[in-house]
Amino acid sequence: MAPHPAERDALDADPGKPVLVLVRHGRTEWSHTGRHTGRTDIPLDEQGERVAEAMLPLLERFDFAQVRSSPLQRARRTADLAGLRPVTLDDDLVEWDYGAYEGLTTAQIRGQRGDNWRLFDAGVAPGGPGQTPGEDIHQVADRARAVLNRVWQPLQRGPVALVGHGHMLRVLTTVWLGMPPESGAMLELGTGAVCILSEQHEVRTIRLWNRRTAG
Repeated sequence: MAPHPAERDALDADPGKPVLVLVRHGRTEWSHTGRHTGRTDIPLDEQGERVAEAMLPLLERFDFAQVRSSPLQRARRTADLAGLRPVTLDDDLVEWDYGAYEGLTTAQIRGQRGDNWRLFDAGVAPGGPGQTPGEDIHQVADRARAVLNRVWQPLQRGPVALVGHGHMLRVLTTVWLGMPPESGAMLELGTGAVCILSEQHEVRTIRLWNRRTAG
């Protein structure tokens, strides 16, 4: 995963600027088939492990002041294979709780609802008897805000890596940028992807987005 020459400026940290490196976990069986994977704790598949290992040459360029990871095994394993150690586990980095939509594809959810459902607009099922209601998007944003507050001091010392999940990291990015969390729908983020958030002229920015390793 050696960087293309055009990416080198994005990967080189500027002194005095915060550098937040986001790492989405590698592929799992469920992500490969489009099933919503919130709190279900499933492992990386073989391709996911290969891609996580291939992140190491890019991530070893950084001298991280702190690494935080979702406690779910797909994120922890990605961090380990990518050489991100030591890791602080952070419950607030877990994926969006999809409630009754857990394990379902978008097509299945739309079939149940009979509409053109989109997660970032419509949210998750309210839940019935015996069912968890899942999370509102603003609850996800509140967790993201808590993570960013925790890493602000480490960011003054050097780059910080956050290893987590697709929808959560997209919402976290909107919080970083000061955008409505629904804007995360526009930020496509694949498995095994690396992103960099920073600042320029005191404006928070996306320096690199959805940098993926060929699987």
